[in-house]
Amino acid sequence: MRTQPPPDDLAIVILNWNAADDTIRCVREIVRWQHLHPTLWIVDNASTDDSVERIRKHFPDLHLICNEANLGFAGGNNRGIRAALAEGDHPVMLLNNDASVAESDVLRLLATLREDARIGFVGPLLLDGRGERLLAAGGRNPVLHHLSHLEAPPCEEAVCTVEYVPGTVLLARAEVFRTVGLLDERYFFSMEVADLCMRASRVGYRSVIDRRARAYHTLEARPSALRQTLYVYYIIRNRYLFVRNFYPRGRFLLVPAWTAYGMALWLKLRMRGQRAAARAVWMGLVDGLRGRFGGQNRRLLDAVRSV
Repeated sequence: MRTQPPPDDLAIVILNWNAADDTIRCVREIVRWQHLHPTLWIVDNASTDDSVERIRKHFPDLHLICNEANLGFAGGNNRGIRAALAEGDHPVMLLNNDASVAESDVLRLLATLREDARIGFVGPLLLDGRGERLLAAGGRNPVLHHLSHLEAPPCEEAVCTVEYVPGTVLLARAEVFRTVGLLDERYFFSMEVADLCMRASRVGYRSVIDRRARAYHTLEARPSALRQTLYVYYIIRNRYLFVRNFYPRGRFLLVPAWTAYGMALWLKLRMRGQRAAARAVWMGLVDGLRGRFGGQNRRLLDAVRSV
């Protein structure tokens, strides 16, 4: 029988893809913590720049996992999660490299996780990089709502139950991964965390937001071209996978509804002259309906360059 980990044991998984500056900044913040000394698992997702060399130069003693191919958010983080689970049963935090969270807020999240064995996942309120705007107070079902990020806390208490915790900053109980499995790599990017939280909820684990904790996400750090093509493609396509996984009886309503939404978006983008984004939406629709999942970055980028 596994022994219970000390209260401050923690593993943090940070995914890097062509963004060494973000990763180095993120790690530097963590290594300056005074009370927590987490094990860091940096996963490079087959970067095509000098990320690996730069990260190794700055942090030669940290765990650096180098993927031979881009495995997406799901597959990349799974490499780090597996490594963390092999070391024991301490909580695992997923942390975007363009996000920031203070040690005091992580301690708050750890305390909340320990207070209730039914909590599988806990996250903070997520604000923009300047702390001026609330980006998410947890998430809700992405196929039952157009906007899945909650724009305000769903309760007045300090700890609020939500349908999922955004993967930007997510603290997870290790036993949840052992019970329900890791992130579904067919999503590649987007909705895989909502899927994980949904699977966990079906066996009794709660996903919660602690309103007393804060984290910050600098959305502007990513090129707009990625948001207009890759991001929109996976968001459109992955709703079909989510429906397949959880709503086999509801597909006759949900699939037509999201297809109609996608067609309307495609038409709007075409009329605005945003041809690359329109192509991404169209490919997301076709692939979702056909069941073509997994990573499609190269194929999509080749397609949008030709328009």
